[in-house]
Amino acid sequence: MFFLTVFSSIENASALGLMEAYEAALANDSIYRSALHENEAGQQYKIIGRSNLLPNISASYVYNRIDSDITILGSGLSRELTRNYNSDTGVIQLRQPLINMEGWARYRQGNLQTDLSDKQLTVRKQELIQRFFGLYANANYAEDVLALSLAQRDAFKNQQEANKLMAVRGEGTKTALIESQAKLSLSEAQVIEAQEGVTDGHNALAAMLGKEVTTLDALSDNFNVQPLEQSDYETWKNIALENNPEIAVERENVELAYQEIRRNRAGHAPRLDAIASISNSKSESASTFNQEIDNKSIGLQLNIPIYSGGSVTALTTQAEANYKKAQDDLETKTNEVLLDLRKQHSTVLSSTLKIDALKQSVSSAELLVIATKKSLIGGVRTNLDVLDARKQLFEAKRDLSLARYNYLVAYINLKKAAGTLTMAELEKIAPHFTPQQRVAMENEGY
Repeated sequence: MFFLTVFSSIENASALGLMEAYEAALANDSIYRSALHENEAGQQYKIIGRSNLLPNISASYVYNRIDSDITILGSGLSRELTRNYNSDTGVIQLRQPLINMEGWARYRQGNLQTDLSDKQLTVRKQELIQRFFGLYANANYAEDVLALSLAQRDAFKNQQEANKLMAVRGEGTKTALIESQAKLSLSEAQVIEAQEGVTDGHNALAAMLGKEVTTLDALSDNFNVQPLEQSDYETWKNIALENNPEIAVERENVELAYQEIRRNRAGHAPRLDAIASISNSKSESASTFNQEIDNKSIGLQLNIPIYSGGSVTALTTQAEANYKKAQDDLETKTNEVLLDLRKQHSTVLSSTLKIDALKQSVSSAELLVIATKKSLIGGVRTNLDVLDARKQLFEAKRDLSLARYNYLVAYINLKKAAGTLTMAELEKIAPHFTPQQRVAMENEGY
């Protein structure tokens, strides 16, 4: 029969599952909420850009009180008139752009800016998943380390008690008691450090989730690394170049910069508008005193820029420089993404091999503890050998736990670099986390 060591303080607590925690992060994370509002604002760019090509309708009304003195000159005679009256004029005007190169450039920019906003939101979604899983994995690993540290401490405590009993029977040595006490004291310090790690990990995750974290679902002991859909780097590279939203954002910025050149060059182009208006005026001027005039007009207005002090040329030159900068930024971002992609791809592959090696290391360490205990009874090994074997088992299980989380984090990072990271990836990982008691060691091991 096996004896299992678990967290006694959280044995009956309700563990927080991966997807439950993610839903909380999705609703509470302020960085992501800010991105949602930014995207909401970004949807208006398309409408703003389109407005430059649509009719502009305006209405105006002018009311004046006029007191005037009029002198009428004639041949040798003059006379004066005094007129005090009210004047009002109302106009409704419609202006429809017909040829407006700047307006077309602004229209294209508006569409691009809305698309850019959507791609930036995709970047923020993937960053949310990446940040969340990093915190969840870190907090989970901290709980594993605490469970292992508690088990190691209890094992050293049991060893010390056994040594005391043997000393009472005259079978033990003072050296064995000192060795056991030294290992026990060190393990107690490791437990305190592990408890601090759990507290820090829970607090960091709770800040993102907006809720208290007491314990998490544990990664299954039967967790096995799944093979990648594509193993070679070149395939992942092509996927990233096509799908990575950060690269897509920089491509949009390049196109925006190009449209800015066209918009500024339009400062040299003529503009043609169709204009229609309706007006009504009463006593608009002294010459139309006591007259009410209704006007309806429709026509064309052509504006031809001639000279603007050099601003159009300067703005165009500036926009061309910014366009070249945007191209360089695209190349820089592409190189950064591909460098990170290669790193994560390599980490995933090496982590797979490392996990397999550490599984063998744990099995060997468990056998070593059993063999060393038997050798101690036979007088071949010493008490210190048993303590060291147990310490080696603790370190092997701790390293295996870390390797598993590092693999999962690298897998998430690889998907992000490739631009294919979605909630579906978390849903694939989630079944490996179960609300089981966090088992530390078997009796053979400790």
